[in-house]
Amino acid sequence: MPEKILILDFGSQYTQLIARRIRELNVYCEIYPFNHYPAPDSSVKGVILSGSPYSVRDPLSPAPDLKVIKGLVPLLGVCYGAQYLTHNFGGEVLPSNTREYGRARLLSLDQDDKLFSGITEGTQVWMSHGDTIAKIPEGYRVTGSTADVKVAAFRIEDEETWGIQFHPEVYHTTEGLKMLENFVKGICGCKGDWTPESFVEMTVRDLREKLGNDRVVLGLSGGVDSSVAAILLDRAIGKNLTSIFVDNGLLRKNEYESVLEGYRQMGLNVVGVDAASSFIDELKGVSDPEKKRKIIGRVFIEVFDREAHKVQNVKWLAQGTIYPDVIESVSVNGPSATIKSHHNVGGLPEKMHLKVIEPLRLLFKDEVRRVGRALNMPPVILNRHPFPGPGLAIRILGDVTKEKLETLREADDIFVAGLRQSGYYDSVWQAAVILLPVQSVGVMGDERTYENAVVLRAVTSTDGMTADWSHLPHEFLAEISNQIINRVKGINRVVYDISSKPPSTIEWE
Repeated sequence: MPEKILILDFGSQYTQLIARRIRELNVYCEIYPFNHYPAPDSSVKGVILSGSPYSVRDPLSPAPDLKVIKGLVPLLGVCYGAQYLTHNFGGEVLPSNTREYGRARLLSLDQDDKLFSGITEGTQVWMSHGDTIAKIPEGYRVTGSTADVKVAAFRIEDEETWGIQFHPEVYHTTEGLKMLENFVKGICGCKGDWTPESFVEMTVRDLREKLGNDRVVLGLSGGVDSSVAAILLDRAIGKNLTSIFVDNGLLRKNEYESVLEGYRQMGLNVVGVDAASSFIDELKGVSDPEKKRKIIGRVFIEVFDREAHKVQNVKWLAQGTIYPDVIESVSVNGPSATIKSHHNVGGLPEKMHLKVIEPLRLLFKDEVRRVGRALNMPPVILNRHPFPGPGLAIRILGDVTKEKLETLREADDIFVAGLRQSGYYDSVWQAAVILLPVQSVGVMGDERTYENAVVLRAVTSTDGMTADWSHLPHEFLAEISNQIINRVKGINRVVYDISSKPPSTIEWE
């Protein structure tokens, strides 16, 4: 069992970011709701209390029971966590009289304190709270202050417990990663041996032990998550894994053939299923985005179930579930993000009476790619942009037809090929062309046209939870627009989406 840090989640928007920063230090960590976490065992080297949108003075605010943690393992309270350690143990937290949001500097800093070892006095930190610590409990010692916040950081004298009112996990705290390193490695004593190579070794070993000679089926999508899961399972159980790659007729140009061939070259036991007509027939005349998604999900289950039953003695269904899906499927009392099912082929395990195996459920998206590199995955799959399960169906606003799909495929192929040829593909998180249900007037030669408009969408992101529009050169966008209008029949206008997430989503449907 790897050494780990527990993070108790109070609903902060930054909780996952704390975990990702710690993982960057090659230290394993897990996030749990503040009111539902395991008692620390010998593998738990420390605990972090996250921030929260709540005030500790609110009667309904999160109130964890820390009796199995505080004073027994190293503890770091961040923002709300620090205020909770004050408010509930004899100190005083009051509404702030001054602005405590944004950049600040630690002008007074105890550099002899282990948390701030090697940290520069005056270093920039990021504040984000409406309350402030007015009085610390007896036995607490102030270790850091800003111009406006006297108690920006503290330490409990007789135990390894710290509190900070700023966020070390955000980039605006310039030495925040060093502070987290001081906590998890210097104070908690973590060795930092959580690497892609160690994950592969541990996961393959655990899969062999858990699955034995059982047969497993996996639905491949062509994406990074399911592909990495397939390779891990292949290393563990070889031909006892059957992967099923379904062509739903909603993939990109030539994608089904090229991805299927790529899987076979990787040595995977993969079955290709051409079910395009089944999906397109069922989608006929349907415009509502949610209905389209449900139809695609239902038909996929029907097709996958039929193909999986051709494999004898299957006991397990493998899925490419990753850690953000697992976290978001668990509710924190009130402030948590929207809850969603994390089973990416929802309904299949129950329908097929199979047990579920999720080799990647501990990993963030960027970690999945690092594991893929450790497995020597082909770059064409490893570096592939995320692609939605419903495919091009949710990039056609309105009803889906074969003609619209062909039009969109051609335009999409020009955009993606252009990104690759120009060298911009790897700097973009996700790129798409959206076919709009509107037509506009244009002029081609001496004739007026009345044809479709498409939107180019390209974003930069780390994990897809937030995203900024890609600032691609105007000359590049002009060239792509020119190619699409000249080469794709039925399109006479191209526009570029400059919306970020939030408030806009990456996909249009």
